[in-house]
Amino acid sequence: MAQDKSYIRLAGARDLEAVNELLRDVLRVHHAGRPDLFKGEGKKYTDEELLKVFANPDTPVFVYEKEGAVLGYIFCSIQVPSSDQLNPVKTLYIDDLCVNGKARGQHIGKTLFEYAREYAKEIGCHNVTLHVWECNPKAKAFYESLGMKPQYTSMELLIK
Repeated sequence: MAQDKSYIRLAGARDLEAVNELLRDVLRVHHAGRPDLFKGEGKKYTDEELLKVFANPDTPVFVYEKEGAVLGYIFCSIQVPSSDQLNPVKTLYIDDLCVNGKARGQHIGKTLFEYAREYAKEIGCHNVTLHVWECNPKAKAFYESLGMKPQYTSMELLIK
């Protein structure tokens, strides 16, 4: 029986092209749901900015690789609030999670999330947080299926 050659690792320079393509996928989803806010094309980061994110220990990016192909990523940020009102609890904020459209349904997103959750536990985080757009009900349902619950609600009133 062939052994599954998939694993999760920190992203690096060799992942620029694959990560950029996944970032474009996320932008397309957000644009479809909120074209008033999100452009239809573009990049969240320049390649130089992305390499800085990869190199920063406070913003780990983990990729899911299978047989040499990057099929998903999870962008994380380690945050500790400095405020007179908030306790300085260490949080792992998930800035972005994406799985290649052709690889969805293989539990890659769940595997990446669980990996990030374990990482948060290892580094002494109090919680894991993220934002999910209301225009993306599949993502919202996915995160709820992983046990996440709303922490607060951000509301808007469009002015036309």
